[in-house]
Amino acid sequence: MGKEKTHINIVVIGHVDSGKSTTTGHLIYKCGGIDKRTIEKFEKEAAEMGKGSFKYAWVLDKLKAERERGITIDISLWKFETSKYYVTIIDAPGHRDFIKNMITGTSQADCAVLIVAAGVGEFEAGISKNGQTREHALLAYTLGVKQLIVGVNKMDSTEPPYSQKRYEEIVKEVSTYIKKIGYNPDTVAFVPISGWNGDNMLEPSSNMPWFKGWKVTRKDGSASGTTLLEALDSILPPTRPTDKPLCLPLQDVYKIGGIGTVPVGRVETGILKPGMVVTFAPVNVTTEVKSVEMHHEALSEALPGDNVGFNVKNVSVKDVRRGNVAGDSKNDPPMEAAGFTAQLFITKLKIDFYLPSKRRKEGRKEGRKEGRKERKKERKKERKKERKKERKKERKTTKNNAPDNWI
Repeated sequence: MGKEKTHINIVVIGHVDSGKSTTTGHLIYKCGGIDKRTIEKFEKEAAEMGKGSFKYAWVLDKLKAERERGITIDISLWKFETSKYYVTIIDAPGHRDFIKNMITGTSQADCAVLIVAAGVGEFEAGISKNGQTREHALLAYTLGVKQLIVGVNKMDSTEPPYSQKRYEEIVKEVSTYIKKIGYNPDTVAFVPISGWNGDNMLEPSSNMPWFKGWKVTRKDGSASGTTLLEALDSILPPTRPTDKPLCLPLQDVYKIGGIGTVPVGRVETGILKPGMVVTFAPVNVTTEVKSVEMHHEALSEALPGDNVGFNVKNVSVKDVRRGNVAGDSKNDPPMEAAGFTAQLFITKLKIDFYLPSKRRKEGRKEGRKEGRKERKKERKKERKKERKKERKKERKTTKNNAPDNWI
C-alpha cells in the first residue's frame, strides 16, 4: 500500500443483526477489496448452510461459531480504497456478549458508521433502553470517536419498501439521541441504504427518488452527497503527530509459523520502522523490529493511524500481551507509572454518588440532623440501661440488709 492517499480508520457499529457485516462486506466487494470469485465461493458455502443471505457477511465473519450463529464475535479489519482515502474498516460485533471486542475495535477508529435497521420492530429493538444502538453510539463518543455517519439499513424491508416516512422517523429519533450524548446532528450524514441490495452504497438508488442527498455543516466547511461512499470521503482525517515519540498500544500478539512473534496495534504517535529498537512497557522488554506490515503488505514506515503488525526478534508471545505499549527505546520510551490522572465517563449509573453543591449542602444538613437523632436515641438507650442496672443493684443491696423476719 502506497502513501499517496491519506489513511483513515472506520469502525462499523450498531445493534445485533442490523446488517453491519453484510453492509461492510458488500462495500469492500464493490470497492475492489475482494474479488468476484471469492464472493461466489462464500455464496455457495452460505447456501449450503441455509444462510444464503450471509454471503457478504462471510467476507468478515470467518470464525466457525460466527458462521453457525450468524453473528460477529470478534473484530475484523479489512482495507479498501476510495477516490480520496485508503480505508481500514473495522467490523465490530453487535451482540452485547462481545461488547469488549466492540470497544477494542472502536478505540482504533477515526470515524464510526452506525448501522440502524429500518425494518419493523428492528429499529425499535436497537434504540430501546437496553438496545446496542444506544450503547454503541455512547461508547463511540466516550472513546473519542467524534465523527459519525448513520446508515439507515434494510430500507428494502420497510412497510412499504423504501418508505420515506419510516426513514424520516428514524432520522428524527436517532438525531435526538446522539445529540444527548454529545454529537451534533448537523455534522452527521444520514444515508438510507440496503446493505444487501447495494442501494445508495456507491451509486444513488432509483428505489428512493425522494432522497435528495445528505448534507453536513461543520466548522471546517460543509459537505454533501447521496451515497455512503461519498459520506466516507467527507470524513476529516485527524492530525497525525509524527513528530512525537513512538506510542503503539498493542491490540493483540500472535505467533505465526515461520515468522515468529507479531504484535499488532495502531500507531498513535511517532513512526515505526524496520530496524528500530523498541521497548514494551510495563514489562520492560526491549527488542528490534524486523519488519512492519499493514494488510499483508510490507511498509518502510508506519505512521500514526496505521493498524500494523510488526515482527520482533527473540521475544516470546508470553513476554508481551494486549495492553502493553511499544515505544522507541532511544526516544522517551514508555515507562510504568506510579499513578496517573484520568477522565472518567460513567455510562451506566445505578447509585447517585455525585450531587450538585446545593444538594450536597442539603444532604450534609440532613445527615447531621439524622446523626443527632441517632446519637440522642443511643444516649436515651444507654441511660435506660444504666437506670435498670442501678435499680437491680439497689434491690440486691436492700435484700442483703433486710431484717431476718422481713425475708
